[in-house]
Amino acid sequence: MEFLKLLSETPGLPGREELVRSVILREIQGVFDEVKVDPLGSLICTKKATTGKAPTARVMLAAHMDQIGFYVRYIDDKGFIRIHNVGGFDPRNLTAQKVRIGGKKEIFGVLNPAGKPTHVASEEDRKKQFQIYDFFIDTGLSVKKVNECVRIGDPVTLVRDFCELGNFVSGQAMDNRAAVWVAVRAMQRVKKTPYEIHAVFTVQEEVGLRGAGPATFGLDPEICIALDTTLACDTPGIPPEQSITKAGGGVGIKVMDGASISDRSLVDQFIQLAEKKKIPHQLEILPAGGTDAGAMQRSRAGVRTITLSVPTRYIHTVNEMVHRDDLHAARDLLAAWLGA
Repeated sequence: MEFLKLLSETPGLPGREELVRSVILREIQGVFDEVKVDPLGSLICTKKATTGKAPTARVMLAAHMDQIGFYVRYIDDKGFIRIHNVGGFDPRNLTAQKVRIGGKKEIFGVLNPAGKPTHVASEEDRKKQFQIYDFFIDTGLSVKKVNECVRIGDPVTLVRDFCELGNFVSGQAMDNRAAVWVAVRAMQRVKKTPYEIHAVFTVQEEVGLRGAGPATFGLDPEICIALDTTLACDTPGIPPEQSITKAGGGVGIKVMDGASISDRSLVDQFIQLAEKKKIPHQLEILPAGGTDAGAMQRSRAGVRTITLSVPTRYIHTVNEMVHRDDLHAARDLLAAWLGA
């Protein structure tokens, strides 16, 4: 899990994925025949068919590198920093969080909402529902020092160490570094394949699937497979019928979500292969939200597309949790389909 730990703890906002891209590049040495970076920053890695014949299809895999976070939008005359969110947050999860600011010099701070401590707050104060614009960062530095280190537009990410909890791993940015791990580990297993495979580690998924569309248009694949996390709502307070997937239940084979409907023939192929290989799997319908599949399937004249998902608890928090068995199931099913 050392590779996943490094992926989880490396910051990479939409538009600032360069550090994550560097981590992936070091890990994939010798795996692909060609590697390039497109104009938006997506990392495109190509493995040619190894059957000695023309490839049966051009296949594109997409796992996004970016994570939700913030950009610095204002520094006041006391040195407190205001932020603008990049991607969707639930403000309830943001109070008293440690953050990293990637400025001229990397510094750390504490994220809190503006308002009174509970000891002196009125009953009305305590009822307030904080929004993103209420939050500020306290670095403990003077305004002069803050302005020396930070400027408008610098990236801000939440900080949390990766850890192992029983059969789970937990950390920040498991969405979508868990699927990046799956893509890399699956491709490392593929020695023979009838396909021309383009494994693309995309940018800016969290702000509108922006990297996947241009990459798909340029590669013109015949089959697309998005790799992402999905909700595992198998925890207290959520009815079983709303669980989406269950952690430890295997790789999610997505039927549909808010951005795409998977190609039915591909869904059937993956189900049959999972049953044949005895790989734990579960079918998934996600009512809202989406993956790179939404952009991929609408490229050019349309592309047959499916999403494979890693069930994840507490998505879009710093304590996202993934079951080891689900990581392995996703890796094994993808590798098996590609020809491993």
